[in-house]
Amino acid sequence: MKKIIGLIVFVILVGAGYYVWQEMQKTESTDDAEIDGNVIAISSRVAGHVSEVLVQDDQPVKPGDVLVKLDPKDFEIAVERAKADLNNELAGLQTSRSDVPLTAATTNSELNGAKSNRQDAAEAITWAEQQRNVAQARVTLAQANVKVAEANATKAAQDVARYQTLVAKDEISKQQYDQAVAASEAAKATVEAKKAAVVEAQHGISAADVAIAQARAKLGHAEAEVQNAMTGPQQVTITQSKVLVAQAKVAQRQADLDQALLNLQYTTIVAPVAGVIGKKNINVGQNVAPGQQMMAIVPLDNLWVTANFKETQLKMMRPGQKVKLSVDAYGRDYTGTVERIAGASGAKFSLLPPENATGNFVKVVQRIPVRIDFDPGQDPDHILRPGMSVVPSVRVK
Repeated sequence: MKKIIGLIVFVILVGAGYYVWQEMQKTESTDDAEIDGNVIAISSRVAGHVSEVLVQDDQPVKPGDVLVKLDPKDFEIAVERAKADLNNELAGLQTSRSDVPLTAATTNSELNGAKSNRQDAAEAITWAEQQRNVAQARVTLAQANVKVAEANATKAAQDVARYQTLVAKDEISKQQYDQAVAASEAAKATVEAKKAAVVEAQHGISAADVAIAQARAKLGHAEAEVQNAMTGPQQVTITQSKVLVAQAKVAQRQADLDQALLNLQYTTIVAPVAGVIGKKNINVGQNVAPGQQMMAIVPLDNLWVTANFKETQLKMMRPGQKVKLSVDAYGRDYTGTVERIAGASGAKFSLLPPENATGNFVKVVQRIPVRIDFDPGQDPDHILRPGMSVVPSVRVK
């Protein structure tokens, strides 16, 4: 009877052992695993003097909570200076814009005035040339009159000489002789008068020549004014270019103001995510530089497990397989899922990866990091922390 009972117990133990062995074949586990997570370094984007530190190590924070304040005075002055520079450039832009229609109107007025002056000068030349022609005709007429007067004077002088002989013989009266003498004197006077008329007419020609020269000079000046006024469109274009330059300067000053406002905003350093403060190494009174790490925030909403499995355990392991996670700190189990398997062994990612080209190779089983994500909703109180030891068991069958 005892043998039968012993045999039954043996069979049961063998069956239980076989069942346990079968179950062990369906899972792969390792004790080389820990909880992992992001560690967000908090640094300043501007250089400044720390005026307030509003958090301590291990303090929970929410997104937008103020962590550190820098002295804003220098940045406020920079903002005011940028505003003043912007206002100055805006005034210059307004002036340049007002110059455009003014320049257009001025150049149009100058062009119209120059064309009018040119027309007046041309008309003055025409009038002066007409006056010269009239004066020339008067000179010709006066010279003809001089010749007629000289002929009359010669005839009168001959009459006097002839009458002088006759009066001596008493063949004519003394009165006739006196009349001949008077006519001769009158003829001489007429000659002088006609010569004076010639001189006067010649003066008219000279005056007309002067008027023509002056009119031509005015015409040349008017032509120069027209040519200068014709550059009006180019002057308008230059003025418009000045407007574009002023607009570019305004845009540059606006960018400077925006940057100054951003720098002022950067003096208040806030938490980008929710988490727990750690590694705080900043205090009031310190000077910080851009990029200098002041503390770290550890988000507790997105944790995972990094498990270093032996390469011999990966034969049946695939992303998506379920995992049981035993956390040493709390003695409780969590569930998760294999997210992905690393592209190389941990040794390849080390600071000094092994180099086996020297021929002293010793075969060592390598470990491959595997990322395992926790199933959602298992840590509502955020008691898990990065770095905690975990024993994952992956269901591979």
